[in-house]
Amino acid sequence: MKFESILEETDGFGRYQIALVLLMYIPRIPIPCHFLLNNFIAAIPSHHCNISSLGSEGIFGNLTQEERLTVSIPVQDDGTPASCHMFSYPQFHLLSNSSSPSEVAVVQCQNGWEYDNSTFISTLATQFDLVCEKRGLAKASATIFFVGVMAGAVFFGVLCDKYGRRSMLLVSYVSSIVFSVVSAFSSNYIMFAAFRFLTGFALTGIINISFVLSIEWVDTKHRTFIGVFGSISWSLGNMLLADNFNLTWIPESARWLIANGKAETAYKYLQKCATFNKRRDFTSRVKLEALSTVMTVEHKEPTFTSPICRYGVASTYYGISLNITSFGLDLYLTHFIYAAIEVPAKILIYFSLNKVGRRITQTGTLVLTGFCILINIITPTEYWTFRTVIAVLGKGLSEASFTTVFLYTTELYPTVMRQNGVGYASFMARLGASISPLIMLLEDTWKLLPEVIFCTVAIFSGLIAWLLPETNNERLPETIEDIEEMRYKNKCHKIQEKILNYCFQDQSNIPLKLPICADTTQ
Repeated sequence: MKFESILEETDGFGRYQIALVLLMYIPRIPIPCHFLLNNFIAAIPSHHCNISSLGSEGIFGNLTQEERLTVSIPVQDDGTPASCHMFSYPQFHLLSNSSSPSEVAVVQCQNGWEYDNSTFISTLATQFDLVCEKRGLAKASATIFFVGVMAGAVFFGVLCDKYGRRSMLLVSYVSSIVFSVVSAFSSNYIMFAAFRFLTGFALTGIINISFVLSIEWVDTKHRTFIGVFGSISWSLGNMLLADNFNLTWIPESARWLIANGKAETAYKYLQKCATFNKRRDFTSRVKLEALSTVMTVEHKEPTFTSPICRYGVASTYYGISLNITSFGLDLYLTHFIYAAIEVPAKILIYFSLNKVGRRITQTGTLVLTGFCILINIITPTEYWTFRTVIAVLGKGLSEASFTTVFLYTTELYPTVMRQNGVGYASFMARLGASISPLIMLLEDTWKLLPEVIFCTVAIFSGLIAWLLPETNNERLPETIEDIEEMRYKNKCHKIQEKILNYCFQDQSNIPLKLPICADTTQ
């Protein structure tokens, strides 16, 4: 007996499942704020050396602030004061002659920096002076966060399959609240970086566990809806802290309980689900003994194709999301547009996942994202309006690929190793996310190099996704044998399609007796 049949007896998508999904939906809302926070906290505002040390004895007299800068700081090619250098002593002759002789002694900033606070009151750069030779540390804070997410994906993936989804979800909720609050009150960069790492470590548990738990409690035909609906919480992200009071109402995954020999506990949860959904005949139709025949536990290594795809999706998504300053628009406006495009993208992807399936959708969104990046590479910068439209389209497609890959990965792994497999794939995704900020630093070598890399990764991972089996309208696999059966059916349907194309290409309408793909004994 398959678990899908038992779940149908409880009403596979009733009030119980809806309440469960909503309870886990709310704590996911603030998560994107953490993941995309570096767009703002790592911003480096305009700055120049603090010149107070030069005028400590009142030698500036009645000079205006602009005149003080003129005699104290060399001018860059664009006419703005240099960010990292100052004159060793005031050059008063520059007030009458704007040209600076080459022999004037220039030194690095001696007394810190002064920052332009018109856009940002405080950032990492202004708080910890992460400018000039320390400029890379601001970008590195994003990498540190994603390394924490990467480590957490493996940690929670392994322990969830061993100790259950529910208990580890509690650990994620509590630790993410504690670590995120402490990081906000960090007194130095090292402390901030350490707790940002731990925050990312804890948050990945909330993301992966709540998603898998939602998928495992709904029936086959509603998995797409739950996958897309759950991901909208990302687009609705705000600064609310996750609330853990509702965990007492969240059940353990009945699939995991059965797979780990806890059929009696699973049966109680299923009874509760059936009662809540008003399916009072559940106990008469499904007996406790039937649960022992649902699955047998086996452990084998997961496929490498899905993690490679997850790496490409995350690398591309964050490569686009963390680059919002190159289109000539206000920073906040660009971020809002990037966030807003995700909602219609998710709505469209819901229909695509149901109509054309997971594999085509995954491949298509990734390849099209790559082509959007390619178009912006070859389009001159003066066409900034067109480039912005293409970038927004690419952002929507990358989010669509992210929504797809979360659902797709969950469906590919069997219950006995689902959370572990999702954790491994998430590890690869966070590896891609953590490397993305560092790739963006390569623009100092060649301005277009980061975009070329993200374009290549998107198209390559899209082609890799074509190697994955289709899971649309397939029941969630419980054992390794179910995975093999799924692969068999996909191959069989391809053979049927080739036979049909061959026999009907001359429209002879030859009747055929085709193999029955649903029966693995054929």
